[in-house]
Amino acid sequence: MSTNSEKNVALIITTLGAFLTPYMSSAVNIALPAIGSEFQMGVVSLSWIATAYLLAAAVFLVPFGRLADLYGRKKIYAYGMAIYTLAAILLTVSSSEGELIAFRILEGLGAAMICGTGVAILTSVFPIHERGKALGINLAATYFGLSMGPFLGGFLTGHFGWRSVFLVNVPLGALVVVLIAWKLKGEWSWARGEKFDMVGSSLYSLAIIVVVYGISLLPSITGAWAILAGIVLLIAFTRLEARSPSPVLNVHLFRSNRVFALSNLAAFLNYSSTYAVAFFLSLYLQYIQGFSPQAAGTFLLLQPAMQAIFSPFAGRLSDRLEPRIVASAGMLLTVAGLAVLTFLRQGSSMNLVTGSLLLLGIGFAFFSSPNTSAIMGAVEKRYYGVASGMVGTMRITGQMLSQGIAIMVSAVYIGSSQIVPSNYSQFITAMNVAFAILTVLCTLGIFASLARGRIRVKSV
Repeated sequence: MSTNSEKNVALIITTLGAFLTPYMSSAVNIALPAIGSEFQMGVVSLSWIATAYLLAAAVFLVPFGRLADLYGRKKIYAYGMAIYTLAAILLTVSSSEGELIAFRILEGLGAAMICGTGVAILTSVFPIHERGKALGINLAATYFGLSMGPFLGGFLTGHFGWRSVFLVNVPLGALVVVLIAWKLKGEWSWARGEKFDMVGSSLYSLAIIVVVYGISLLPSITGAWAILAGIVLLIAFTRLEARSPSPVLNVHLFRSNRVFALSNLAAFLNYSSTYAVAFFLSLYLQYIQGFSPQAAGTFLLLQPAMQAIFSPFAGRLSDRLEPRIVASAGMLLTVAGLAVLTFLRQGSSMNLVTGSLLLLGIGFAFFSSPNTSAIMGAVEKRYYGVASGMVGTMRITGQMLSQGIAIMVSAVYIGSSQIVPSNYSQFITAMNVAFAILTVLCTLGIFASLARGRIRVKSV
């Protein structure tokens, strides 16, 4: 049993890390028009600044979650934070579109190491009757990062240029590395001695890369074939892992653990339906409504601010009530928020956007921490790293699908052109179609959330 001191230190360090990665993700969205202007990038090229990061994170999340179980969660977390900080330095001095995307890939690698271990560390030190509260605080930090990202991103871009958005990550990342070395004394590697499945990890990574590449090529037939090839590789991966004595991902957790499988599916659908909202609204507010980067960032604070405010309450509520009900109610509110956005037009009142962002923020808060608690509570301690990696993987792959939908729909209606007044109507149409697709995805997530059944588990 961990002491209160150990719990507090772990919570502080993982909470700081939980702030950094979403801050960068949301801040970059606000900086996209300025980056596009400097490097003459169209909307599809700009979307790759987000996609490259997400792709790298998705490829490495599960392997690093497994490595953390084998060799130590603190160790992987610390290395990840160091790599993430280095990437921020390199992004600050990047001089071309290619360098920018390459360094975003490096940043995604560091993020995978952070996201694949942070929740596992918390789950390792907090018993189940305190876990919902701890995860709620951690998720509140995530949403605070999302909240501050648009605001700080807009302020920094407007006053100091887009490079300053990356630069501010450096001192914060360095502080976390120092705190880990100084204060976080424990180590958690409950699968130590087992082998790392290099073949399975390589096959998994290749499958993810091929699928995402295929999504980026849609609606071309080449893209469809690439996605099909990626699915075949994923099937081969699951068959290989089912026979492996020390799999990188224990696929039996999905086959025999209904709560684990459907909670992950619900998370995937939730992130698939929400991530592209910030991408489209950042462009909508700046191009269509004429907002400055700082004003757009401030306005987009509404959604993550609601998430930050309500997440601790939702976490505590899920410690006392059936988490399935809390999470499903949250998804229902998210569906309502997405449906509102399908009605956006060039001259729409900002009250429409405000109402949608409030619904999305509250809905996501009530879904996320209860759902994460359900996933982590459904597995044994030796699988905490893998389960944490899956939490991150569902988030990142869901975000990739969401961004992929944005890329595909934008390619159909706008192509590779920059957004200019002559194609504003096409952009609005693309945005409306994308939000309609996202609304359907989130509706499916409600059914997955309800279908998992009761998710109360014994204390561990």
